[in-house]
Order: sequence, then structure tokens, then C-alpha cells
Amino acid sequence: MEKSIIITGATSGIGRALGIEFATRGWAVGLCGRREPELNELAAQLRSNGTRCATHVLDVREADTVGAALDALRSELGGMDVVIANAGIAGSRRVGTGNFSRDRAIIETNVIGAMATIDAAAERMRAARHGHIVGISSVAGFRGIPGEASYCASKAALSTYLEAARADLRSASVRVTDLAPGYIDTPLNAHMKSRPFVISVERGAQMAADMIEHGTIAATVPRWPWTPVGALLKHLPGPVWNLLTRRM
Repeated sequence: MEKSIIITGATSGIGRALGIEFATRGWAVGLCGRREPELNELAAQLRSNGTRCATHVLDVREADTVGAALDALRSELGGMDVVIANAGIAGSRRVGTGNFSRDRAIIETNVIGAMATIDAAAERMRAARHGHIVGISSVAGFRGIPGEASYCASKAALSTYLEAARADLRSASVRVTDLAPGYIDTPLNAHMKSRPFVISVERGAQMAADMIEHGTIAATVPRWPWTPVGALLKHLPGPVWNLLTRRM
């Protein structure tokens, strides 16, 4: 039986690549994003290859509209097996240098928008006692990186929220996955001078899709080298981290 997946932030980057990847695997795909032309272009591409595809213009910062978007896509696709809370933005800014509005936008999108997506999906999946929720966090959530304070904070918050959601939904037979990409070659991080261990967005999407299909609970993308690197980052003593960040 054909499975269906809904992806927020599907107009570019990892979200777009995941839509293409799951389409090649025979899934019906629901695409959400703020930019309608990009949604329509991707949907046309997928449909030309025989994929059943639906679109819905959505800004996840408008939290009250997320449930209706999921309902519309679920109705058009005939189901909602997986929802990926992927929509996110980034931006570099040293704390205390002005333009706090950028930090606010990052938190509103990456935290509030993601929580709204996860909560709306969970409500519907809980009632159906079926489903799989995936949150796209980041290895940036492991420690606070200079110049990326709000982005790091947003991804750390999302991982914590996903952990609690997993416990809340266990009895409802709803799975929750936390995927933390390292440096994937997307416009989100193209501004950065250094992107260690960077991989293509196509390869990243393939790895993430494998993990989702296998029901992975939590993982970095790719696992190597980010799993050991991430463990090291999390447990580095504060003085050592402070020394490293002076060089960033």
C-alpha cells in the first residue's frame, strides 16, 4: 500500500531534497512552504515522474493555520503516515550587536513553528493511533557556537521538545524521530566560512530517508563522523570549549 508523507519547508534545501527522495521511493508526497511558485515547480516535477503529490502554502509561524494545512494535505493524499517538521531558517549575529528581530524570526520559525507542526500532527495521529513524526534539528544544537546563538538555541530546544513528545506519544503508538544533520550543502549554511564534513543535499536526504523508513529514534546525519564528534562536543569541559570558541 502506498504510504504518504508531509514535509514542511519543502521549497528548498533538505525539505525539497526529501520530497524528491521519498517520491523516488514510491511515497505520496505533501509539500508545505511559504513560496507558492517553488512548491508548484517541485510538485510538477514530481508528478511528471508519476508521483501523487499535493501542495499547501504554509508559514509555520502562523501556528493556528498548521492543523488545517495538515488536514487538507491528508485529505488529498488519502492519509498521513509521516510528518516531517523541517521548516527552518538561520542567520549569523553576535549577541548584543543589534537586529534582534532576526533572532526572534529564527525562534518563531524553528521552535514555535516546529512545535505547532509536531503538536498538530500528534493530535491527529493520536486519534488514529498511527503515525510517525520527524523533527529536523541540527548538530548545532549540541553547543553554543559564536555568531549562531539563536540558531543553536532553537535546535537544542527542538531536540528537547521531541524527546518529551516521544514519551507523551508512546502509548498512542506514534513514533517520534529526531534527526540532527551536520553540514549539508544548502542555502541555510552557504554563508558560513567553514563547513566541516559537508555532504551534498541529495546524499543527506537519502541518509535521512533511510533512517526515517527504518524508524530511527535519534541520529546525526550522517552518522559518521557526527555521532562521535557530537558526543565529544556535548561532553567537552566548559574551559576547553571556551578556548576553542576564541578561535572561531
